[in-house]
Amino acid sequence: MPANPTLKEAAASAVPDEAVTPLIRGIAVLRQLTEAGGTLSLSALERATGLARSTVDRITSTLAHMGYVRLDGRDAVLAPRLMELGNAYLAALRLPALLAARADALADELDESVSLAVADGDGIRFIHQATRRRAMSLSFRIGDLLPAERTAPGPLFATEWTAEDWKRWRARRAADPQNRDFPAVPPTEQPLPAEEFTRRSTRARQDGWALDDQLIEPGLVAVAVPVRDPRTGRIACAASVVSHTSRHTATGLRDTLLPRLRAAVTAMEEDLRTAPRPEPAPAPSGLATWTGASKQELGREFVESLARGLTVLTAFGEGRADLTLTEVAKATGLARATARRALITYEHLGLVAQPRPGTFTLTPQVLSLGYPPLSRTSLPHIAAPHLAALAERIHESTSLAVLTAAGDEIQYTARVATARVMSVNITVGTRLPAYATSMGRVLLADLPPADRTLGPLRPLTPRTITDPQTLARTLEEVRHQGYALVDEELEEGLRSLAVPVRDRTGRAVAALNTAMHASRHTLPECVDHLVPALRETADAIEADLHVSGQFTRVPLS
Repeated sequence: MPANPTLKEAAASAVPDEAVTPLIRGIAVLRQLTEAGGTLSLSALERATGLARSTVDRITSTLAHMGYVRLDGRDAVLAPRLMELGNAYLAALRLPALLAARADALADELDESVSLAVADGDGIRFIHQATRRRAMSLSFRIGDLLPAERTAPGPLFATEWTAEDWKRWRARRAADPQNRDFPAVPPTEQPLPAEEFTRRSTRARQDGWALDDQLIEPGLVAVAVPVRDPRTGRIACAASVVSHTSRHTATGLRDTLLPRLRAAVTAMEEDLRTAPRPEPAPAPSGLATWTGASKQELGREFVESLARGLTVLTAFGEGRADLTLTEVAKATGLARATARRALITYEHLGLVAQPRPGTFTLTPQVLSLGYPPLSRTSLPHIAAPHLAALAERIHESTSLAVLTAAGDEIQYTARVATARVMSVNITVGTRLPAYATSMGRVLLADLPPADRTLGPLRPLTPRTITDPQTLARTLEEVRHQGYALVDEELEEGLRSLAVPVRDRTGRAVAALNTAMHASRHTLPECVDHLVPALRETADAIEADLHVSGQFTRVPLS
């Protein structure tokens, strides 16, 4: 079997005797959820995987306990924490961390979308996207897999294919000429002759660049240049500029933007050449310790071999791209025999490869485990289940808000209301003055005083703080104590609490709050009981946000 088999090739080949069957089934469930866009009913999973319903239930229960899926009624939904598997691959690869800033700067300079992609068998898989916000914008996501023959990077990677690689490509193309096994692209009704891709690869070898002239779909054009590893001279990834024929023809893209793309690639290669060797990040030792306790807690509903197997993928990361069996076992806390069986399983599935005997690396196929649909997750989507859990816990409405661009108002981006005769009537999209709201004060308090935009301080109730110096002292108290309590300043009878939600840099990017009639909770009750509940929920949202935002930009609204 090839060193990096596809899912179909793995399924068609003999399963190694030492492979972990529950792990194979768990990966199948995650891939089906990914291909379905992140959500499937348990019945649909049963049909798609061919597994017994009881097996699907146990697998999804285990994945839910790990935080990798969320069970919402009869549906299984991919959860942001699952992105830690793909993050392990991207961190070990290092290319996004080293080259993303160059790609983003080029996208800003050209006002066009810029992509970074790596080879994945006879396809290409995206590892970074810098997109433009337009009505007709690039819809590809990090982790999406495209057939090499319908892309600009594909001919570049094909210049390094072996005879066996070409044989595999021809077999795959003959079996699936319309590319229906690539859900990220529309099927092609009129496949080009195989000789056309061979010709494009030969031309790419001569020119050092390649074009995609509407091969993905009508109107989409792209030009790509290889980024070579200075140590080996081989292609590390390909950088592409993608546009629409309403802005550039393929020829115009080549003539106008290729020189600037080449200049950016030269700078990328210099970055790779001068980048210091990564210091190995602390190994996440003891990852498997909790699985025994979980098994005792949940009984047969918890598939321990699946949970332990998945921890193996997170043993990899920055400075830990190539690991031996001993290193994997040490990082995870697994017995060598258990780690070995998991690695054998992953190698069979194409998620792990051995570049040298005894040394294991993750392959781009790890990104097929939920990354594409989750890479477009917004903060309101991340927060929604946590808001619902908090509302159920405290029996009050909960909300998430951000500062508007002007900075003097907050805008609600997510909300879960409780059923009460008397409730706070606010909907997503509502704007309120930041200075008189608990969420606004939390967000203003995080800013340097010179960067705060307060707007006119009007008395909305007799209690509203309108003196700038008093408000400044109040914001300093909010910053110090980590929460804001606003008592009947926005509206008489309305009492609200808020805490910040921080991104990976520690910046408050949103605020989480609850609001209620002043008669329902005393001020001491708010501080002693509601603030801790808000803080715990904010911590949970932040944990998901930090995983989601490691290699992607998470929209705040």
